[in-house]
Amino acid sequence: MFFTTFFADMSSSGVVRRGIHYLQKLKAANIPSDLIEKGQNRVIDASLTLIRERAKLKGELVRALGGALASTSLLGVPLGHNSSFLQGPAFAPPRIREAIWCGSTNSATEEGKELNDPRVLTDVGDVPVQEIRDCGVDDDRLMCVISESVKLVMEEDPLRPLVLGGDHSISFPVVRAVSEKLGGPIDILHLDAHPDIYDCFEGNKYSHASSFARIMEGGYARRLLQVGIRSITTEGREQGKRFGVEQYEMRTFSKDCHFLENLKLGEGVKGVYISVDVDCLDPAFAPGVSHIEPGGLSFRDVLNILHNLEGNLVAADVVEFNPQRDTVDGMTAMVAAKLVRELAAKMSK
Repeated sequence: MFFTTFFADMSSSGVVRRGIHYLQKLKAANIPSDLIEKGQNRVIDASLTLIRERAKLKGELVRALGGALASTSLLGVPLGHNSSFLQGPAFAPPRIREAIWCGSTNSATEEGKELNDPRVLTDVGDVPVQEIRDCGVDDDRLMCVISESVKLVMEEDPLRPLVLGGDHSISFPVVRAVSEKLGGPIDILHLDAHPDIYDCFEGNKYSHASSFARIMEGGYARRLLQVGIRSITTEGREQGKRFGVEQYEMRTFSKDCHFLENLKLGEGVKGVYISVDVDCLDPAFAPGVSHIEPGGLSFRDVLNILHNLEGNLVAADVVEFNPQRDTVDGMTAMVAAKLVRELAAKMSK
């Protein structure tokens, strides 16, 4: 009777609820905890093996072609359950990939690099987040799996990870991995409508609204510049002061834009990381986000900041695109894809 009910539940409800019910049912059936953990470990090992082998293959390809000092490699992290509002960003990575290679445009970036050259862009696939959670794996272990996946990409020189979210909670394990792998802190340029620096939002330390608190308290960043901010609470400002964050709000953007469009980062640290929350853009440019906040950056504002930035870009992420709120013609998917394309060109050498 237990297994009949269990499999019926597995086939009927959402992945998040299934994973929770899975663990509850196993425990209710007095399945030994060590047996559960061994099963979870096998799933995690298999997941990491897939990322490892794909990264090895893509790294070998780039090295065989020669001439690349740094090559961008996409890694999807389809995680949405740490969102405080909607979980749609979990569905973003395949939509972004589809838009990158959409026949309505060509493979050239604005800087003139060709994305169909593997020395510019490869893809190692997705961390199977939902499959791992479906086995009852908690967020502490899941975050470690994400970090380890990023490190596996970085082990294959000259690959550098460009991570497709997912909600913004993924930035913590990704930045942690980059900093640990490189052996020191990095400078971070964070484009967002929100500072995402709550100490613990709604009781969740891994909330997408708390990712940069985890990054800063871990010592993974020397400088954190937050640009596009226009929805910030008292706690957000206090946390910013506590961690020495440089917060640039939209209300002063006209005054700050010359500085922001001529940034020089990364001197004296291990490199530069860019995190782009799609809601940094005004919703007129990107309506497909969970948290619609008017008064944001224009798309060209963002590209000017990215194109003109001086620094060694070692990794990046594009997060919080929510396909479930996108327009019928997929406009925000194309916006997210364009951000990925230009970041790939910036990172590859």
